[in-house]
Amino acid sequence: MRYPILNNVDGLILDMDGVLYRGDQPIGDLEWIFRRMDEIRKPYILATNNATRSPEDVAEKLSKMGARVDPSRIINSGMAVAELLKQRFPKGSRVFILGEIGLHQAIEAAGFTVSDSDPAAVVVGLDRQLTYQKLTLAMRFIRGGSFFIATNPDKTFPAPDGLLPGAGTVIAAVAAASETEPVYAGKPYPGLYDTAIAALGMPPDRVLAVGDRLDTDILGGINAGCKTALVLTGVSQRADLASLSYQPDIVADSLQDLLDE
Repeated sequence: MRYPILNNVDGLILDMDGVLYRGDQPIGDLEWIFRRMDEIRKPYILATNNATRSPEDVAEKLSKMGARVDPSRIINSGMAVAELLKQRFPKGSRVFILGEIGLHQAIEAAGFTVSDSDPAAVVVGLDRQLTYQKLTLAMRFIRGGSFFIATNPDKTFPAPDGLLPGAGTVIAAVAAASETEPVYAGKPYPGLYDTAIAALGMPPDRVLAVGDRLDTDILGGINAGCKTALVLTGVSQRADLASLSYQPDIVADSLQDLLDE
């Protein structure tokens, strides 16, 4: 095996955007990739900071690319937000959301009420229908005492034609207007990785976290106690490693390259 580290881990946590696909374009042969993980007996969880789609939607997207994945193997930062909210507020509490359908579904599935009236919390993620009115409401609620929680700090995400503004860009606008920093649920913060590790049911040091971003996927994996692998199919590249105090355990050209014998 070209990457012996795979012999020293029992499971994988895979990022998606920039690892499995860019937009609607697969990265490599996804059918082979998922078959290969089964062949080498490495159970996996797909864990993404992108909260715009539900696990069912992501599974359908992957199916169209040739990969069959059970939605129970897919978690996103919206689900991690919901877990943090459950630790702070009773079910039925009102929550104001700047975000898309996947985030709304995760919050509602956890038993919270989406509302623009006196919310206990304001949840902010990527919102490609962001308006000045929405931004104003979020700012005023937070300034009025609502708890500010955010999906993830990714300022950009990869698309087939280049980078696009990410959730971190929207969150930065709300933070600036409200003069309040949020609590984050997604990578590199613990919530998302803790949820993924629990789903795998194994010690974190027996898990390999694979991602395309050094500042979220790799740093988050290190913070969670996992081994880490950077793939060069998304945002971060080899040149970015020189300026960092932390390093991934391995660097691979792609996930397919990492899994290839």
